[in-house]
Amino acid sequence: MTQQMTIAGLLNKKKKKERITALTAYEYSFARILDGAGIDIILVGDSLGMVFAGYATTIPVTLEQMLYHTKAVKTGVERALVVCDMPFLSYQASVESAILNAGRAIKETGCDAVKMEGAGRMVHIVREVVASGIPVMAHIGMTPQSLGQLGGYRVQGKTAVRARQLIEDAIALEGAGAFSIVLECIPQELGEIITERLTIPTIGIGAGVDCDGQVLVTPDILGLYGEIKPRFIKQYADIAAIAAAAIAQFIEEVGSGAFPGKEQCYAMSPEEKEALQKLIQ
Repeated sequence: MTQQMTIAGLLNKKKKKERITALTAYEYSFARILDGAGIDIILVGDSLGMVFAGYATTIPVTLEQMLYHTKAVKTGVERALVVCDMPFLSYQASVESAILNAGRAIKETGCDAVKMEGAGRMVHIVREVVASGIPVMAHIGMTPQSLGQLGGYRVQGKTAVRARQLIEDAIALEGAGAFSIVLECIPQELGEIITERLTIPTIGIGAGVDCDGQVLVTPDILGLYGEIKPRFIKQYADIAAIAAAAIAQFIEEVGSGAFPGKEQCYAMSPEEKEALQKLIQ
């Protein structure tokens, strides 16, 4: 039986300098594929608002949507650590709402942990959520839920002052009990410094090769979503083109009568066919 990935397992991978892999999933089928391939972490990201629901940003995503998709993902997973992204305003308003909503995610979906964006006052919220028994993955740098404040999709920590603040944020979040931290869209040098100073794993997305692990959005790497193409994305396949060709062939074969063929049809026995003919004459 394949060994379940755990938080302790992730920490051990960092100690051994073994790279951690993470990808997103939003439903059962892809969750099974990712898990079967040996991915360490499956993040049910609020990116589903864009790649699954077609929203312009992640902001409209609701807690109910995240719970539904996370439960579906968890059903298809045997090995990977499943993390539920907490959507905008499901945890920022108060410690109480953060604990209750994160608790719902754990209890109702069976996920292993939740992810929360931000630092500053969020450090206290993360500390209290962790103290309540809920594992938290932190997230700093380019935080999509703060897109308006950040002025759009921009690299963070490019100045020495801002870079120092992100280092301090990362250390504070580790101190609050976060078991790992996503570093999004920051200079490679900064990703390296934060990774060296933390004992918890760093998961980079546009943060350079020195992070303990890497995460990407699965539809991005498979060519299934092309509306936004940040520099840090690498496309590994063009599934959209393959799917379009298959669908076009289906349409053509239905139109010509080539599908369904004999091998896709069911048949009555000659005796029952003859009996039916007598009944309907």
